[in-house]
Amino acid sequence: MTILQAVLLGVTYWLAIGNLPFVGLWSLQRPLVCGLVAGFILGDPIKGAVVGGTINLVYLGFMSAGGSMPADMAIAGILGTTYAIVGGIDAQTAMAIAVPIGIIGTIVWYLRMTFDSIFVHMADKYVENGEYNKIWKANVLYPQIMAFFMTVIPCTLAAYYGGAYIQSALNLLSGRVLTVFQIIGGLMPALGIGITLMYIFKGESKIFLFLGFLLAVYSKLSLLPLGMISLIVAIIYVQVSSNNNKVAIEEED
Repeated sequence: MTILQAVLLGVTYWLAIGNLPFVGLWSLQRPLVCGLVAGFILGDPIKGAVVGGTINLVYLGFMSAGGSMPADMAIAGILGTTYAIVGGIDAQTAMAIAVPIGIIGTIVWYLRMTFDSIFVHMADKYVENGEYNKIWKANVLYPQIMAFFMTVIPCTLAAYYGGAYIQSALNLLSGRVLTVFQIIGGLMPALGIGITLMYIFKGESKIFLFLGFLLAVYSKLSLLPLGMISLIVAIIYVQVSSNNNKVAIEEED
């Protein structure tokens, strides 16, 4: 890995959690997406997508409420994919390594949230002085500059130096320890899917879960037609529910 590639990985991490328009928390932050980008940077986009998608399974039920960040899935996807490509490890082992990295990555998030409070007071002073044209600096410019250095530097160092030593570490852990990592990595997708099912298996959505399961098992259709059928059913359900609500409101009136 070159230092340029490591810096590009760091910039990818900044874009993934920087809350910039059209990129970030709802797109690039997902391990599937940032893993693919990391794969392009490192010259192996196919493995990047495979490893990123595997790591993404752990975070299917990911939720961030009230500004909390239970895990940093962007850094998990980027570094997990990086170590998989540079170290030549499989997706399950990379996932077992990436998940603890994601937990450690929350330190960056909470440091950002802590120091961002400084810019709030700065914006208050701009308002008090009537300098409304400078509020954007406290709201956008300064926080993004701080986020750039807080994300690019640690991710670049972790990618450049960590990638160089990951193969040596794996050789040291080869045998039973590495097998344990592979087993743990194989179990983690079940955890992500299980958390997602907890949210799905509520209220009226239960019937659609069983219907989709039966259709997938016995119809032998591929994912694309199954996805289209699911979309059509969802649209019809929303339309019927909306019409029923309108009728109920009209009857009450």
